Amino acid sequence: MSHQDDSSSQTESFQFPLLSVETGAERRIGDEVSPTVLPQRATDANPKSSTRTILVPGPNNIKSFPRNVTRNQKYTLWSFLPVVLYEQFKYFMNLYFLVVSLSQLIPSLSVGFIITYFGPLIFVLLITLAKEAWDDFKRYQRDKDINSQIYEVLDVISRHQKRVPASDIHIGDLVVVKAGQRVPTDMIFLRTSEEEGSCFIRTDQLDGETDWKLRRAVTCTQRLSHDEALFETAAEISAEGPNKSIHSFSGVFSLLREPEDATVVEQEPLDINNTLWANTVLASELPVVGSAIYTGSQTRSMMNISSPSTKAGRTDLEVNRLTQVLFVFTFLLSLIMVAFHQFQGSWFVYLVRFMILFSSIIPISLRVTLDMAKLAYSWNIHSDKNSPETIVRNSSIPEELGRVEYLLTDKTGTLTRNEMEVKRLTTSSLSISNDMFPELQERVSDDMNRKGKSQEFHGGRHSMLPIVEAMALCHNVTPKWPEGGGAVSYLASSPDEIAIVEWTEIIGILLLKRTQNSIDLRFTSTDKDHNYKVLQIFPFTSQSKRMGIIIQNSSGELWFIQKGADVVMTKVVIKNDWLDEECENMAREGLRTLVIGRRQLTQEDFQAFSEDHKNALLSTSETRDLEAQEVIRQYLESGLEPLGVIGIEDKLQDNVRVTFESLRNAGISIWMLTGDKLETAICIGRSTKLIARNQRVFRMAKLLDPADVHRRLDELGGSLDACLVIDGDSLASCLRYYYNEWLALSTKLSAVICCRCSPTQKAEVTNAVRKHTKRSVCAIGDGGNDVSMILAANVGIGVVGKEGMQASLASDFSITKFDHCGNLLLWHGRMSYKRTAQLAHFVVHRGLVISIMQAIFSAMFYFAPISLFQGVLLMGYTTFFTMAPVFSLILDEDISYDVAMTYPELYKELVKGRLLSFKMFAIWLFVSVYQAGAIMVLASWLFEDEFQKIESISFSALVFSELLLAAGGIQSWNRWMVYSFFATFAIYASSVLILPRVFDLSFILSRTFFPKLGIIIGSACVPIFIIAIIRNKVDPPSYQKLQSSLY
Repeated sequence: MSHQDDSSSQTESFQFPLLSVETGAERRIGDEVSPTVLPQRATDANPKSSTRTILVPGPNNIKSFPRNVTRNQKYTLWSFLPVVLYEQFKYFMNLYFLVVSLSQLIPSLSVGFIITYFGPLIFVLLITLAKEAWDDFKRYQRDKDINSQIYEVLDVISRHQKRVPASDIHIGDLVVVKAGQRVPTDMIFLRTSEEEGSCFIRTDQLDGETDWKLRRAVTCTQRLSHDEALFETAAEISAEGPNKSIHSFSGVFSLLREPEDATVVEQEPLDINNTLWANTVLASELPVVGSAIYTGSQTRSMMNISSPSTKAGRTDLEVNRLTQVLFVFTFLLSLIMVAFHQFQGSWFVYLVRFMILFSSIIPISLRVTLDMAKLAYSWNIHSDKNSPETIVRNSSIPEELGRVEYLLTDKTGTLTRNEMEVKRLTTSSLSISNDMFPELQERVSDDMNRKGKSQEFHGGRHSMLPIVEAMALCHNVTPKWPEGGGAVSYLASSPDEIAIVEWTEIIGILLLKRTQNSIDLRFTSTDKDHNYKVLQIFPFTSQSKRMGIIIQNSSGELWFIQKGADVVMTKVVIKNDWLDEECENMAREGLRTLVIGRRQLTQEDFQAFSEDHKNALLSTSETRDLEAQEVIRQYLESGLEPLGVIGIEDKLQDNVRVTFESLRNAGISIWMLTGDKLETAICIGRSTKLIARNQRVFRMAKLLDPADVHRRLDELGGSLDACLVIDGDSLASCLRYYYNEWLALSTKLSAVICCRCSPTQKAEVTNAVRKHTKRSVCAIGDGGNDVSMILAANVGIGVVGKEGMQASLASDFSITKFDHCGNLLLWHGRMSYKRTAQLAHFVVHRGLVISIMQAIFSAMFYFAPISLFQGVLLMGYTTFFTMAPVFSLILDEDISYDVAMTYPELYKELVKGRLLSFKMFAIWLFVSVYQAGAIMVLASWLFEDEFQKIESISFSALVFSELLLAAGGIQSWNRWMVYSFFATFAIYASSVLILPRVFDLSFILSRTFFPKLGIIIGSACVPIFIIAIIRNKVDPPSYQKLQSSLY
C-alpha cells in the first residue's frame, strides 16, 4: 500500500495521527504538506536533562548514555567486605564480642585461649560472609544470563540484521524482538508485520499485573513496507528524561525530509501505548521492531529497583534490649567481684578481665540460633498443606505474625474474588435485576428487529438498545478466537471490563473483532455484523476513574461514549433526578456502580477537538497530560446523556466470614480500606461479618469543616462499641485537624471501614496506626495500589489474585487466598513467637548459669579472675553439648493445630508481649543463680577430696542439668527431639575419651562419681520442676485450662 493510500484510509476513519507543524487553517492528511525547518536539531542528548532527542536510525552519541547492562548485585569486589562487616558490627551484640575478642590480644587482659573468643565470632562472620557472597554470586549469574541474551539488531552500516548480546544494544539501535522474548531495553514501538500495527506484551515482571497490554506502533513507521525500509527513514524521537513512571510516557516522533536535512515533515505524539519497556515479554506471535530510548540504569525497570527498608520485628528489638540489660548485668557482676577484692592493685584491669570471663552472659550464639529458627519457621509456613503455595519473602519476621493487633485489609480481590458479574441495570425509566435479564434480551432483540434501529445509534425513551450497544463499545477488551474453533475468550486489563462484554454477549451483542481502528459487533438476533470505526480512546486510569471512546457508526454518526465511577460521571452528565438515588440503591446491595453516558458530535466538533488535543499531546512539557485532559473536558465531558448505571457484583472469597470471626475473637482489630462508596462498603462489611450482628454503624461522611469533625469525634467517644465507617474526605480532615484525637478513638474500635480511600491514604492510615499504637500492624492486599500499604505495615501479606503479582512480590508473606491469613497468624504466628521466646530463654539461661558458676569459682579463690573451664569446653558447651536439644525446642507444640484454630482466644494473650518481658528475664535469672550455686556448692562439698577435678565435675553436672531442664520444658515430644538428646549423650561420652586432660576416665568410671553427680543434678533441677508444677496448678496458663476441659 502506498503512503497516499494509507493516508486516505486514515482520513476515512477520522484518524489524525500525523500533524503538520504549520499553523493556521485545519487540513486533512491527504493535503500537501508545507514543511517547516526546526530552529535547532540535537544529535545527542544529555541524559540528565529533562528531555532527550534520539536519531532514528542513527547515529547517536552513545557515550552520553549508560551501557545497557542489568546489574542487581548488592556489592562490588571492593565494597563487599567493608559493607558486610559494617552490617554485622552495627548490632550491639556482635560489636561487644569483637571488643572482647580484641582485648585478648592485650597480655594483661588475657584470661584464656584466644581461639575461645575469636572462634565463635569468626564462625558467625564466616557464615554471614559465605551467605552474602553466595547470594550476590547468584545475582551476578542472573545478571550475566540477562545481559548475554542474543537479539537481532538492524545494522545501519551493513544494512542487514546482526546478532548482538543485550549488553551491546545502544541508544537509537533498531532492535528486533520475537515472540516470547524479553524486551532488552526501553524502546519506542516502530513497526510490526501485524496488519493493524499492534502487539500484546506481558508486564508481570515489571508491574506484577498478569493481564496482557496492547501496544501500538508509530503510524509513520508502521506504514513502511518492510523493516529494512527503516534504513531509508530519517526521524527524531523527542522523549522525556528518565523517570520511574511505568504507566506514563510523553514524547514526539518527528519525520524528517532526509537525514542531512532537519526539516520536519510530519509529527506524531507518543504516549505509553507506543512504548515497550525493558523486562516485558512479547506475547504476540509476530516480531516487532523498536528504537532504544533508555538503556541500562535509566530503563524504567532498573529505576524502579530499590532495596526495601529492612523490617525489624518487635521480638528482635526486645532481644536487642535484653542484650543491653545483660551487658549492664555483666558490668555490675564484674564490679561486685572487684569490690569484694577491695579495688586492690590494678582494679580496672581486673574489672575488664572479669567482664571477659563473664562474656558468655551475652551469648554470641543467640543471634545465630534465632536466625536459624526463623529459617525453620519459614520452611514450616512454606510447606504447610493447610495453606498451599504460601511463600515467605521475608524470613526475618515470622514471629511477628504472633504479635499482630491490627489487621488492615483491602477489599477488591482480597476479600472478594475479583470475579465480576453484572447484577443490575438501571435507566431513567427501568430497573432490571439479573433475574429479569432474559426479558431484557427479548426487549433488545425487538429493538434490533425494528426497521432502522439496528443501523442507528438511537432509540426511543424506553429503548434498551443504546445502553447495551454503548457498553459493548466502550471498553478495552480484545476477543481471542481459537484457531480450531470454539468459544471466544477475552483479553483486558480489568476483570469488570470482561464481565461487561460477557454480559452484552448474553443480552445479544457479541464482540466479534477488535483492532486499533475498528470494533466489529454481531447482533445475534438478526445475525448481522456492524462495524464501528474507532477514532479516539481515552483509557481508564486510577486518577481519572473513567474511560471514554469516540466512534463512528455505519451511518456516519460520531459518538463520544464514556463510562466511569459515579463520583466523576455525575459531574459530566446532564442533571437529572434519578442517577444519584439509583447509585445509592445499588451501593446498599454491595454492588460496584458504573455510570455510562454518551454525546453525539458533529464533524466540526470532532475536527476542532482533534487538532487541539493532538497539539496538546505534541508538547513535551511536564503539563502535557493536564493540557490534553483540559481539551477533553472542554470539548467532550459536558452535557452527556445519562444512558444508565450498571451494578457489578464482586463475589466474596471463601471463608471470609469465618476468618473475620476468628481474628476478631483473637483480639485483632480489623480495618477495611477500600475505594468503594460508603453504602457499598457498609454492605460488604455486613456480608463479611466485619460489622457484627446488631452492631451500630457510626458514619463520618463529607466532613470538611473542622468544627463538624470535632463534633462527630465527640459523638464517637460515646460509641466505642460501634463500627466506624469514614469516607476519604472525612479521613483527610481527621488526619489534618485531629490526628491524635481520631487515632486515639478509632484504634479502640473492633472494626473500622475507610471508604473512598486512595492508595496514598491507605499508606497514611497504616503508618498512623503503627506509630500511634506502637503495636504490630498487618496489612493485606492483592493489587498494585496496595503496595504502599503493605510496605508501611510491620507485616505485609500479599494475595496472589487476578490483579497480578505486584502486591505479592512486595509483601513479606504471599498467600493465594484470604482465609490462609487465619492459618498464618493463629497457628504459625503463635507457634513462631512462643518458640522464639522459649528458645531465647534457654540460650540466655545457658550463658547466665555458666557465668555465675565462674563468679562463684572466682570467689572461692579470693575473687581472682581465674577461668573455671578450658577454652575447648567453653566452645563445646554452646555447640556440641547443648545446641541440638535446645534448638529442638522449635519443634515443640503446646497445643494442636485444631485447638489453635478452634479457640483463637489463645492468640490474644500473646500480643501483650509478656513472653520476653523483664519479669520473665528475672525469673530465668533466679533459676540460673540457683542452678549455678547448687552445682558449685555441692560439687565442692561432695568431691572435696577431688577438688582438683572440679572442672570435669562441674561441667558434667552443668551439661546434664541443661539437658534435663530442656527436656522438662517440652510439651510434646517427637522423634527428632529424642534423636537430639541421644546424640548429645553420645557426644559427651566421646569427649570423655578424646579429652583425657579434662576428663579423667578412671575417676568418671569410679563407683561414687555418677551417684554424687546425680545428687548434684537432682538438687539443681528438681526444686525448679516442683515450683513450676505448683505454679501451673495454682495459676495454669490458658492453653492448659483448655486442654484440661477438652481431655
